[in-house]
Amino acid sequence: MKKLQILVLLLFLTVTASAAKIDTAAVFSPKMQRDIPVAVVVPDGAEEGLKYPVLYLLHGYGGSHLTWPGICDLRALAERHGMIFVCPDGENSWYWDSPLDPRSQFETFVSRELVDWVDAHYPTLPCREGRAITGLSMGGHGALWVALRHRERFGAAGATAGGVDIRPFPDSWEMKKQLGPRDENPERWDAHTVIGQVDRLNDGELALIFDCGYGDFFYGVNTALHEKLLERGIGHDFQVRPGKHNAAYWAVALPSQLLFFERYFRTSRAED
Repeated sequence: MKKLQILVLLLFLTVTASAAKIDTAAVFSPKMQRDIPVAVVVPDGAEEGLKYPVLYLLHGYGGSHLTWPGICDLRALAERHGMIFVCPDGENSWYWDSPLDPRSQFETFVSRELVDWVDAHYPTLPCREGRAITGLSMGGHGALWVALRHRERFGAAGATAGGVDIRPFPDSWEMKKQLGPRDENPERWDAHTVIGQVDRLNDGELALIFDCGYGDFFYGVNTALHEKLLERGIGHDFQVRPGKHNAAYWAVALPSQLLFFERYFRTSRAED
């Protein structure tokens, strides 16, 4: 029995010694003039001179920088796929630079301030070919919004059950706090929805993947985004599967998306 206990202890020490770590930090935003909480998951071996691609993971409405670590075992996924994961707290911002609230400027924070901070503090591949961004629900909207508008910073983007067209939901999820009521500001709402940004994109400029469950209330807007991309001839992966708007669905969706991003990073490095 004693030998068995020693063996179990040695196995535990071996596993924990090689596991990725999760850092938490407060990253100062010059534009918002305040600190924003961020969780960063770094693969084991990052201190051995290796550099890693980075996947930014955005949470949904009501979430925080700890949402994704609570849904998936990001440490195991970071080890398996050889990526750094960055999870910022986006509050309930929808990841816009709000035209109404100077303390809610999360497009600038995610696309510029956070990226620069991560590249300065971690062993990243500091180029668009080494960066991708995805998120769930509100964060799916945010990931595509940020990537479509900052293609010089991100080479790939995704969304899982993303709110990719906000206009059918004018009274939901505090969006009026960010944009004002839709009936008073229809042009602003048109300009701040992901599906309205597709006209800015040409085929091949951004590697895209998004998914949604059949039972999700965002299923209709995701299929509409898929159809608009098809009409414009923009290549993308669109996945549908059984599921609703919940953590059980997102826990399955993220590992599937990671295969897409891993392939993107591998292909991009091979082409350099």
